[in-house]
Formats: sequence, C-alpha cells, structure tokens
Amino acid sequence: MNDSPIGIFDSGVGGTSIWKEIQGLMPFEDTIYLADSKNAPYGEKSEGDILTLSIKNTDLLLDMGCKMVVVACNTATTNAIDFLRHHYDVPFIGIEPAIKPAALQSKSKTVGILATRGTLSSRLFHSTSENHASGIRIVEREGSGLVPLIEKGELASDEIKALLYTFLKPMLAEGIDYLVLGCTHYPYLIPVLKEIVPETVQIIDSGEAVARQTKAILIKNGLLNGNGQKGKHVFYGNSNTKTLEKFLNDVPVDVRVSYLDF
Repeated sequence: MNDSPIGIFDSGVGGTSIWKEIQGLMPFEDTIYLADSKNAPYGEKSEGDILTLSIKNTDLLLDMGCKMVVVACNTATTNAIDFLRHHYDVPFIGIEPAIKPAALQSKSKTVGILATRGTLSSRLFHSTSENHASGIRIVEREGSGLVPLIEKGELASDEIKALLYTFLKPMLAEGIDYLVLGCTHYPYLIPVLKEIVPETVQIIDSGEAVARQTKAILIKNGLLNGNGQKGKHVFYGNSNTKTLEKFLNDVPVDVRVSYLDF
C-alpha cells in the first residue's frame, strides 16, 4: 500500500490548489485526481446529492487502488466526510475553512468567511465556528457565481471582479482583518482579492495545513511512500479537460490529464 497513490477529488479544478500543496510537501507520492466539473458547483446542491457524488468519487478512487482519499472540496467535506470515514476503511482527509487560525490571530475580532452555500449551511461548519471562534464576530458571505467562472478559467475577468467587490464590500465595512477562503477554488482568486482588500486584511486558506495533515496521517498509518522516486500524477476530468490543463501549466512535475466519463 505504501506505493499506492493518494486519491483526491473535488467538484472541478479548485482542488488542484490542494494537490499542489500535497505534491510540494511529498514529491515521492503518486496521486490520482478526479475533477468532477460536470457536477460543479457542489455548493448549490442538496446534502443528499453531495453525499451521492462523494460516494461515487470515493468508490472510483478506491477502484483505482488509492491508499487514502483527500476530499479536496469544502462542501463535500462538511456534508459527507463523517459518512465516508464511517463506511470505508481507508484514511480520509477533509478540507474545512481555516476559522481557527484566523480567530486566534484576529486583532479586530472580526473575521470574514467567503464560502459556498453548501459549506455555510452545513452542521460541521457551524460546529467548527462555535468551537473555535468564541468571542469572534464571523461575517459570512456566499460566493455565488464564482465557481462556474473559475471552472471556465476566468480568474481576472470584469465579471468576477464585480462579484468579489460585491461580496467583500460589506465585510470590509464590518471591519474584518482576516478573510478566510472556504472553497478550494478561491485561492486562485488571491491576486484579484489583493487588489480589492487593503493590506491590513490577511487572506488565509487551508491548503498548506491540509498537506501537513495528509503527511501526518500517512506516517501514522505506515503508508508514506519511501521508494525515493518522483511521484506520478494522473488527472481525470469529466468535462472540458482544457481548463484542467490550464490550471496545471505552472507545476514543476509531469502530469497526465485525461477525460473520463464518471
């Protein structure tokens, strides 16, 4: 099992932001990534539909021989991770908005969360907020419309800038000093976000922490790949793979991108 790949899935290309952190930290691990762009965005689906899609993706990754599954989607994590961990024998890594570090470091005691409706309405999100943000004012905003634009590769269009300005203006008026990105698609918008928010507002996402946790769980379960060979990376998309390729243009390793009807 040590030589088996790490499986990763997301509702499209956003989880590649997580994959990049994992690959950078563990260059000897093989990976298989499922970009379920055909069903994006998960954040606007019901809890039942999100669970069904998460099971489908998990079954496919396990059929491909993966030793662990990274649910590189905030919405799928908050709605399905408990079920997945209970019903499968492999380790699962989930993605949650980085509320805890933002709450601990905020000086204004006001933190903004930009996330999908599916994440913001989930029980796990509210539990995390209650446990780690005591005494902190959380300003939530649903990033409606952002994921479809990112899936098209529009990272700096006038439309996406207008949406971000609309979402962020009320947060800034509330005095946030941390902006938590609660969707794995959103880190690709950081260059535009920095044009909108002042330097006093820190932008934080979960990618680096997720990579560290992935490595820790591999070590704990004796699954870390120790063969010393550079990892092989396969990406499957069930929609336009050209967009997926675009998001991988800057990676320093060889990747294979293929269409798969799943």
